[in-house]
Amino acid sequence: MSRRLALAAGVLVPSLVRAQAKIPVDVVLALAADGSGSIDNDELRLQREGYGEALSAPEVLSVIAKGTHGAIAVIYTEWGGPTSQHVIVDWTLIRDEASAKAFAIELVTRPRAARGYNSISAAIDFCVTHIESGPYRGLKRVIDVSGDGPNIGGRAVEAARDDAVAKGITVNALAIIRPGGSVPARIGQPLPDYYREAVIGGPGAFVEVADQNRSFAEAVRRKIVTEIA
Repeated sequence: MSRRLALAAGVLVPSLVRAQAKIPVDVVLALAADGSGSIDNDELRLQREGYGEALSAPEVLSVIAKGTHGAIAVIYTEWGGPTSQHVIVDWTLIRDEASAKAFAIELVTRPRAARGYNSISAAIDFCVTHIESGPYRGLKRVIDVSGDGPNIGGRAVEAARDDAVAKGITVNALAIIRPGGSVPARIGQPLPDYYREAVIGGPGAFVEVADQNRSFAEAVRRKIVTEIA
C-alpha cells in the first residue's frame, strides 16, 4: 500500500467507526425554541412546560413505542440573537414515560440563557451542528423551530434552511400567535405564511400554529406526533 493510500485509510477508518458507533433511533429531533427578547419569562416557561407535557403525552409515547427502534433522541435548545444559541437539555434518549418525564423535569429547572432578538438562521445552524456531531443516528433528522416573529439577525434564514435540507435534515416550524396579534410589519404577511416560505424545508415539512384557539402544549403535541410518526 502506498503512503498516500495508507494516510487516506487512516483518515477514513476512524470516520467510519465514529459513524457506526452512533446509537440508532427512529428520529433525531432538535427543538429550537424562541428565547429571544420578545419572549417574557412566563412565555418561556409556557414553552418549556408545553414541550415537556407533549413528550410525556400517552399519544406521543405510543407513537415512539411503535417505531423501528422504539426510541427517539431529543435535544432542547433556545435561541436569541445571532450569537446567542444555547443547549438547555442535551441529547436525551426517550423511549418511555420515565425518560420523557425526566427530560421534562430537567427542562423546566434550567435557567434562562438566550439574549437578543430573532436569529432563526443561527438557531438552525446551531441545531445542524449538534445533529451532525451528536451521539445518535436517526432514520429521520428533524429541526423543530418555534418562534413569535421573523428572522431579523444573522444570515438569510432561507440559506440556513437550504443548507440543513441539503444535509438530509427536515426543518419544521411552530408559529406562536398572540391574541390580537397583527401582521408583523417587517414581513408584511401572517407569520405562519412567512414560516412556510422562508423557514421550513425538506420532505413533509410543515408549519403548526399555537394561538388562543389551541393551547401551546396541544399544538406541540400534534406537531411532535406528526414529526415522529
